[in-house]
Amino acid sequence: MAQDLYATLGVSRTASSDEIKRAFRKLAAKLHPDKNPGDKNAEARFKEVSHAYDILGDPKKRALYDEFGEAALREGFDAEQARQYKRWAEQAARGGQRTGYGGAGIPFDIEDLFGGRGGVGGVGSVIEDLLGGRFGRRRGPMRGRDLESEITIDFAAAVRGTKLSLQPQGSSEPVTVRIPAGADEGSRVRIRGHGGKAPEGGTPGDLILNIHVRPHPFFRREGDDLHVDVPITIAEAYKGARIRVPTPDKDVVLKVPEKTQSGQIVRLRGKGVARKNRTPGDLYVHFQVQVPTADTSEVREAIETLEKAQREDPREKLHF
Repeated sequence: MAQDLYATLGVSRTASSDEIKRAFRKLAAKLHPDKNPGDKNAEARFKEVSHAYDILGDPKKRALYDEFGEAALREGFDAEQARQYKRWAEQAARGGQRTGYGGAGIPFDIEDLFGGRGGVGGVGSVIEDLLGGRFGRRRGPMRGRDLESEITIDFAAAVRGTKLSLQPQGSSEPVTVRIPAGADEGSRVRIRGHGGKAPEGGTPGDLILNIHVRPHPFFRREGDDLHVDVPITIAEAYKGARIRVPTPDKDVVLKVPEKTQSGQIVRLRGKGVARKNRTPGDLYVHFQVQVPTADTSEVREAIETLEKAQREDPREKLHF
């Protein structure tokens, strides 16, 4: 039985692209081989989830899958020919004709078009066109299989983009792979012609890299926006200051407003993730006021002075 890719990701067939992406990220983080070393079941499930996202995360592939099922994504499938066959089968059913595939009234299953079942006349020619050859035999050499591999990169490399030198299995020469700026957990990069070898001199398949991103010690990502906690001293928070803040592009000087409270946020427009043909995200700076940790008389005296100057109750308006 064909696998339900929506069920694999745990989403409904009406799920939005964002819902599908969030579901994949959650499952990928849970099932990643690095978190489940030696667990074959988790590894197999991870591959199923990645395969489901490869299809449902692509609008064109998803549309074909919704119309014909996963069989529509096989090599040599012709969607228009499949629609013609479906219309023919429906007309035959309404007219009480025999289809050669179990007779009129049998529900259409596009999987039959790839199952090697024979037929004659109009049905046979349609199936022959779908398969690219006479009842399952293709015209010309077959294409090699696509291969998948997992790769983990640093947070900064994913945001900025990078180039990697990889040695594909069975290849004697390394291949340079460009990871585009803005790659995220679950992104996929296709390397043409570096997959499985094809029989009879056909075109090699592709190598598909499933990208995983190591967490950053300070930055976190939400879509194309970045967030960072920046520590400031009590004096900087009270009097205001100009401080250095790192961004993916370069360091910038940021003004800390007077009387800044811990948790206060400043947005730096366009300093987040910059992807090709998209408006760059923003960088959100979260100020974190740091209390001195030195245990000295001077620090204690200063804290007591501050406490006396604190006239209002900081929790006065706190309620559930």
